[in-house]
Amino acid sequence: MRGKYRWPDGVRCVVTLTVDFDGPSHETGRKLRPLGINSWGRYSGRRGVPRYLDLFEKHQIPASFFVPGYDAECYPEVVKEIHRRGFEVGAHGYLHEAWDLADEEEELLKRTHRILSDLTGTAPLGWRSPSGRKSARTIRVLKELGYIYDSSDKDYDLPYLVRIDGRRMSDMVELPSSAYSLDDFPFYKFSMTPASEVLEHWKQEFDSLYHENGYFMLMVHPRSGWGSGTPSRARVVDDLIHYIKRHEGVRFFSVAGLAKWCLDHHDDFE
Repeated sequence: MRGKYRWPDGVRCVVTLTVDFDGPSHETGRKLRPLGINSWGRYSGRRGVPRYLDLFEKHQIPASFFVPGYDAECYPEVVKEIHRRGFEVGAHGYLHEAWDLADEEEELLKRTHRILSDLTGTAPLGWRSPSGRKSARTIRVLKELGYIYDSSDKDYDLPYLVRIDGRRMSDMVELPSSAYSLDDFPFYKFSMTPASEVLEHWKQEFDSLYHENGYFMLMVHPRSGWGSGTPSRARVVDDLIHYIKRHEGVRFFSVAGLAKWCLDHHDDFE
């Protein structure tokens, strides 16, 4: 695909805002007790997620929350509230797995699928890999479960149709995500970047993508510590939304909503 991509229906830029729950599953999966200095993930269910629900509701825009199964077990009412308020609940591993899963992978994918389906009464339509873990069997299992998208890979700057055994699927799409420039984790975990500078960086990223291919996906974590759950860091997302809304031709989607839209126009994607 060369030059600026033209989206269907005259849209200039699609925007998806995504929240990776990453509660106590993150520490528990690493064999840490989620207490004291390791209690940051508990902030997600107690304050971070409710704060983002209010934020997105205030702006009247869709958004997607990717939830590990273990976190859903710890905070079932919060997950139900995400769904009740009209936001997408996607799957995000069980214990935010950071180890090679081997034969364990299929069981964990199905376990979280059952947990989220039972809590919300609706089966998830999409999945994002925890810790970047993905194997050759992952997509096959997701497809068996009825998923229509994956949002794990980092290998392109537009959505594209999933391939299995070299055959292009017209009913499943990859929605790439950036785990560096459009993810809060490296800024707050490693470089300890001030929130004001993160905002300016994300504005610059939006400007560049808006003028190129018009595909913008942001990932934040509602934790304290290295996440964006606390007030000043959530304010960054609030200010960014205000900034994005000032641009013409922008359409906000949940990730599932964008996946369905892409599949409805699957001939336009490679």
